[in-house]
Formats: sequence, C-alpha cells, structure tokens
Amino acid sequence: MNKNIFFSFLQFLSAVVFAQPSNRTRPVISHILQMKMGPTATVSYDLDKGDFDFFTKGQKTISGAYSLVKCREEIYKSKNYDSRVERQKAFVDAIGAGTRYEIEHRRKDWPTMLQVFYIYKEKDFFIVEVSLKGQAMESNYMVPLIAEDADIHAIGDNRTLFVPFDNDAFISYNAKSMGSQIDNTSAEVGAVYENGSRSGLVIGSVDQTVWKTGIRTAGTGSQLTRLEALAGYTDAAVTRDTIPHGFIKGSTITSPKIFVGYFSDWRQGLETYAKASRILNKPYISTWTKPTPFGWNSWGVMQDHITYEKAIAVADFFGDSLPGFRNGNTLYIDLDSYWDKLAIGGIEGELSQLKKFVSHCKSKGLQAGIYWGPFTDWGWGQANSGSRKMEGSHYLYGDAWTKTGGHFHNIDGARALDPTHPGTQQRIALYMSKFKDCGFKMIKIDFLGHAAIESDKFFDSTVTTGMQAYRKGMEYLVDQAGNDMLIYAAISPNMATANYVHARRIACDAFKSISDSRYTLNSVNYGWWQTFIYNFIDADHIVFGSEGENINRVRLTSGLITGTLITGDDYATKGPWRNVAKKLLQNAGLLAIAKNGKAFRPLEGNSGDSTNAIFQLRIGAYMYVAIFNFSNEIKNFKMDYKRLGLAIKPAYEAVEIYTDTRFKDLMNVELPANDAAIFKIKM
Repeated sequence: MNKNIFFSFLQFLSAVVFAQPSNRTRPVISHILQMKMGPTATVSYDLDKGDFDFFTKGQKTISGAYSLVKCREEIYKSKNYDSRVERQKAFVDAIGAGTRYEIEHRRKDWPTMLQVFYIYKEKDFFIVEVSLKGQAMESNYMVPLIAEDADIHAIGDNRTLFVPFDNDAFISYNAKSMGSQIDNTSAEVGAVYENGSRSGLVIGSVDQTVWKTGIRTAGTGSQLTRLEALAGYTDAAVTRDTIPHGFIKGSTITSPKIFVGYFSDWRQGLETYAKASRILNKPYISTWTKPTPFGWNSWGVMQDHITYEKAIAVADFFGDSLPGFRNGNTLYIDLDSYWDKLAIGGIEGELSQLKKFVSHCKSKGLQAGIYWGPFTDWGWGQANSGSRKMEGSHYLYGDAWTKTGGHFHNIDGARALDPTHPGTQQRIALYMSKFKDCGFKMIKIDFLGHAAIESDKFFDSTVTTGMQAYRKGMEYLVDQAGNDMLIYAAISPNMATANYVHARRIACDAFKSISDSRYTLNSVNYGWWQTFIYNFIDADHIVFGSEGENINRVRLTSGLITGTLITGDDYATKGPWRNVAKKLLQNAGLLAIAKNGKAFRPLEGNSGDSTNAIFQLRIGAYMYVAIFNFSNEIKNFKMDYKRLGLAIKPAYEAVEIYTDTRFKDLMNVELPANDAAIFKIKM
C-alpha cells in the first residue's frame, strides 16, 4: 500500500475516534450493555453514546439518561466523552447480592468520568453515582442522573411529590397535580405517580453526609421532559441557604448514591427507598432497643410558665393518676425550653432543682427529659453579644457564628453556630455533661437545621459543605450523650438526622386545634415512610385543652398513627384535660397502636399540600384503619376493600376503638363533623 495513502487512512481513523460525539458518525450497530435486576427491570446502557434507558415490565420508563458534572466553569457530560471502558464485579451488601458496573469515560485533556451502577439480582431498583478524576477537581453541582424523557405509563390523577428538606417554618409536603405543565424540585427524594393505579417512579439520595440533593421533575400527565437528581441543591425557601452549595474538592470527587425504582405502588416505592437508606447508612447512634417512647413535654401548654413546683406536680399526676399510661416501664417527663428557670446562674450555676426534679421522677417510676438547641445562639441580639464567652470554653460567641455571604445566618430568632468550631463543641460537651450528671435520660434537641447551613467557610478547613458540618456536629453531640439517653429531634433535616437520633418530630409545632392536626397529617400522608429510617417518628405534643371530645379524638388519632405518643397539657393545673387524659391515655386498645411504634400508610396521595382522610396499618392479624372528617358536616365514607388491600367478602369482624362499637359491614362509615375514628379489622 502507498505510504501516503496509509498515513491518510490513519489520520482518518484518528479523527473518527477523537471527534466529539455530536460531530462523528455513529456505528450502525451499538454496543449495548444490559444490566438486569429483579424479575422485570433492566438498565440498558449504550457504550457508544454514553447514555442509558431504564425498562420496567417491558416498557421504557427513562430514556437517554446520562450523568453531568460541573467542574469549575466546565460542564462534563457522560455522552460527550470519546471512549468508554466497562468493568463488572460481583458484590454483596446489606441489601443483597448483585453486580457493580463501572463505566469509565475518557477523552483527551478531559478529567476521567466514572459512572457506577449497583444492580441487585432480587430488587427492582438500582443505585447510581458519578465521580470525576483528575488534578484539582472541584464541584458543587454533580448530577448522577439527568434525562429529558421519562414516562410512568399511567394517565389519570398524575402527581409529582414535593418533599421538604426539613420541618421548619410550617412547610408542607405537596402532591402537585400534573394536569398542566409543572416544574418541581423536591429535597432528597421525589416521586412521580398516578394516584388511581398508584404506579410511579421513586428517585432519591441515599446519603446526606456530604451533599444536599434535589430531585427535579418537569412535565405534564405521565410524561416528563426533565428528570434530574442534582447534588448541590440549595433554595432559601427549602434548605434555608442564602448562598450556593459548598464545593467538594480533591483528585477524585464523588456524588451521592441515587436510588431509582419504578413501582406498582408509589407508597411501597417510598418505603423501599427508606429501608434502603437505613441499610446503606448505618446509624451513628446506637439502635433503640427499649419500648416505644411515651411521655409529656412542657412546650405544649406550659411553655415559659414552667416552675419547679409545676414540674413536680406534672410528675405526680402521671405517677399517681395515670398509671395505665405506660409502655413497659418507660414514660418520660420532659422539660422543654425555659427549663433554665430551674438552673440558678445557668448551666454553669446551681442545678440542684433540676437534680431534685430528676430524683422525684424516678421516685414515681418515671424518667426525666430535658431540651436544648446545640447549634443556636439565642442571645445574639444583645449589646456586645459577640463578646460573650461560650459556656465551657474560652471562645467568644462571635467567633463561632456561621457566616454566609459575609453575613450571619439568623432564622427562627436564633443565630447559627459553626458545628465544627471548638467553642461550639466545648459548649456541647459542657451541657451534655451537666445533663447527664443531673440524671436526665432523654434530650429533645431543636433547631438542628442551623448546623446544616452552607457557610463561607468553617473552622474545620476539611469541611466545605453544610452537610459535612452537620455530620461533624451531630456525631460530636452523640458522642457526648453516650448510649444511655433517648435523643429526640424537633426542627431538623428530614433525612440526614436519621443517623444521629432515635426519634424525630414529623412536622412543626402543632398542639390541639383541628387545623394543627390537619397540618401534622399532611406530613404523615406524604412522609410516613420515614418510620423506616428512624426508630420512631412523632406528631408533636398531644394537647386536649378544653376542646370537645371529637376534636380530642382527632388530635389523639393524629399522634397514634404517627408512631409515638407525647402529650402536652398543663397537668399541674386542674381542668377538663385531666379527665380526658385518664380516659383516653389509659385505653388499652388505643395504646396498643402507639406501642407498635410505626406510622400508618395513607390510602391516597392526591391532596396537594393538605391531607387525605384515611390511613391504614397492619399489626399482626388486624388491619387498623383511621378515618378523619375535617368538614363541618356529617360525612359518609365508602370503604373500598380492594383499595385497602382487603379481600372482598360479605363481612368483616371489626370494632371502632374509641366507642367500642362493633361492625360487620364497613362498606359505609358515617362520621360526625370534625371527628376521627379508628377501626380494628380482623383480617
């Protein structure tokens, strides 16, 4: 062959190999990698194009998905690389056995991109992550999965779910209608489903120790024109951040792992996601092995009127007048904010009243609890507040204030403290040591979201993101608490807190009104699945006050179906709430639900930012069904056995627990205005 012709031919081949994908002719036959999972799902990866499809039950659910990373000012997409190398390796983790597929993307003068797929043999979901390797990599925007075409193949009452990042500022979940074009970004996990058939797609991050992740969905009906799992998500109204997400830096930078699955029931999908998250993120805190917590908290009614005498009187009421309100030997009497009225001179002063309160609780067969916000400064508004010494250290508060965009971060009236600052940590060590010395066996920690804020910088220079700071602060707190305290979180990130606490409030402050209960139930309706990532989730304080029996049934039911039972009336004073407590809080049938410790599933998922009326849970041989009537009129509920997952048969043996009324036909249930009922149905 003529040498000139030969070298011309080599140049032609080189041009074909190294040209950008958008400019080259693709081969007629593609190299398709089939990653099969479970009985009905497959990820089909095109090794020539650098993208993939997700098939479920023979239908293409996600089309042309790829990964994207922004490094400095450059955008790198998996489908824009020139060549790819595929590797496979068997693996086994706590979820199950499967194959780990690596797709390594190469292009001259570009950093190497690595996509990793975790494919389980017996599961209908997969997990994907993306990494970038090179010199001095940095990013605050990594997208393991992005697609412009997805379809859930179910048309009707289509919804895309907004999940809040936290439970602050009375934010609500929202099952947004897709009847018209919509663009929704959900925090950490999202779901797109059709409510009638319940079919849908669930996508979410299973790791929140480094990144905040947003799940963006855009489209109409069953069709999505945008599906994106983006690490580096911030939004002042959702994550509370006022500056962009922090950067991850290094020779290799990696996204969070993203769970992707299509399910015949979106509720099962979210529960599967929650269980996978719990398994893959071994909790830093020890697992709770004692009974489901029951108790009382002073913030429900008493609030800033707390005194030593009142605290003792409450313990006496539960010890002497409410002996049936127990779960095993566990009942907590928890002093919320303003407990420092019992501490003369503050935490470094005279604590004898707190110690006597703890001792008195023990004498009544009770356990004492306390409250604190470890990452907040409530005194920042005082004159010269920055020069105050932080308790337990020689540092000043001003040195530890979190700085965002050159300013300080104030929310809920409190200023955020840098969780990595030694002053913050030494303060935590002091408070926790004092609480333990007093004998407290429970602590309610609040305003934890302040520790997850993106900052201009952190004292610990190895920490560059809010979630890294959150992890540092929470791990330090758990270490100081030890293994002998029940740790309960109030306002806090929904997902990321699970590694560090035993119990968590599902919503924001909600006490006794019908609207309070309805608001709480919105979080149960769309966040009940968190019962599988926490030992317990809680509905906040159950306050009866002077409300009628019907409202009290609504309020108590909202607590029972969330998973634990924390009460909140001022039992140091006489009033109708005392008799209501004696009647309802010692009802064995009701307490059996709370003792189970798990949240009820919603029957429907189409109530927008409100709640649906019916919830259910199977406990042993019984199906429990809770029904709420939030209208001002008597309402008839037509019970759909098939929808409830019950076999169709002429009659079921059932009892309504509040009234002890027995039924044989539950097809039509009549409920008074603003009332609730719980049916125990023999399966």
